Amino acid sequence: MVAKIKSGKNLIGALNYNENKVKAGKAKLIAASGYIKTHDMLSFRDKLFRLTDLAERNLRTKTNTVHLSLNFDVREQIDDDKLLSIADEYMNKIGFEYQPYLVYKHLDAGHPHVHIVTTNIEPDGKRISLHNIGELLSEPARKAIEIDFGLVQASSKKNKNDLDEHIKIQPLAYGMIDTKRGITNIVTAVTKTYKFTSLPELNAILNLYNVVADKGTKESVMFKNGGLHYWVIDSNGKKTGIPIKASSIYNKPTLQLLEERFRLNEYLRKPFKEKLKAKIDKVSAQTISLDQFKNDLKKADVTVIIRQNNDGRIYGISYIDHINKVIFNGSDLGKNYSAAAIIEALQYTPTANVSASVDKAFLHKPGLGNDKQFFTGNHSRGLLEELLNPFDPNATVPNQFGPKKKRKKRRKLNL
Repeated sequence: MVAKIKSGKNLIGALNYNENKVKAGKAKLIAASGYIKTHDMLSFRDKLFRLTDLAERNLRTKTNTVHLSLNFDVREQIDDDKLLSIADEYMNKIGFEYQPYLVYKHLDAGHPHVHIVTTNIEPDGKRISLHNIGELLSEPARKAIEIDFGLVQASSKKNKNDLDEHIKIQPLAYGMIDTKRGITNIVTAVTKTYKFTSLPELNAILNLYNVVADKGTKESVMFKNGGLHYWVIDSNGKKTGIPIKASSIYNKPTLQLLEERFRLNEYLRKPFKEKLKAKIDKVSAQTISLDQFKNDLKKADVTVIIRQNNDGRIYGISYIDHINKVIFNGSDLGKNYSAAAIIEALQYTPTANVSASVDKAFLHKPGLGNDKQFFTGNHSRGLLEELLNPFDPNATVPNQFGPKKKRKKRRKLNL
């Protein structure tokens, strides 16, 4: 659990923030402690008046608003009753058990969390000190609650690594889940676990889950200011719905932060380069078509991304290794793994009178070099000509030697 405490001078602002979330269907009020009415019977005026009534009892204290949030691990499924018990216990441990407070459960992020709005002015006008409350009261309360309620411990490095390993995400379908929550889940999981070195590489991974990171057009204000939005995309790659600002997502995957990750990931992905090449070599030695190449690599948990222009011409290829969580462009792996080399090697499809088994047997004939040389295109042209122009035993001259040349008659010289 992670607890955050913000103090301020605007009770109506803190209340409006949560109430607007409720109106948008992104939050709900689950409890109201210290109120005469039950939480479901309170009007906006009821909620606000109870807090401002106390705040006005100490006009000398300008900081009279406390807005807290309790955030839980994404793997935890916590019902409303348990959330309320945790909130009550936390407020008790930090000295706010007798203060009126409102507990809102938010639904628009990738992790369970609640917001709590209260005031630090007591009924007798005294002020509850907020100085160093995080270290002195909140931190011990958080640790005790994690143990008492069996929560994932936020300070545990082991649990953080376990979280990365167990994050499960599915492609986002627009309208099936709250857009911000769905995008947050996917972007958080991808940026935490995958090693990408550019925005196009990040998008190659995000696109698998129907999400795209967008800097805007070069003429846009967002592009000039280095902003970044995340969109849901449909099956045709078209942006759908409304964009979500990077800064509004929980771990803030802004362009500035991503660019720092690009540089770091250049080093972090290096140990996995040869492993990925080995997977590709193994598959390419046994495939004779691009579709088979992609399908066989998929079985090895490697996604092949083919990039084409509007005319259908293939100009790039990327490989996403989901086991080691890395992505490489073909050219980064080497010339033999580029789009041009792969397409040239795998463009041959056996015809009805040339079976795949014959093709494979031929490729393993002694003296023709290894399979990798064939599939990188070094011998493919010559081999195809021999396969497609087999020896004809009925021909006067074997066709592989070409047509018989006519001999020129020599002109006799008259002496």
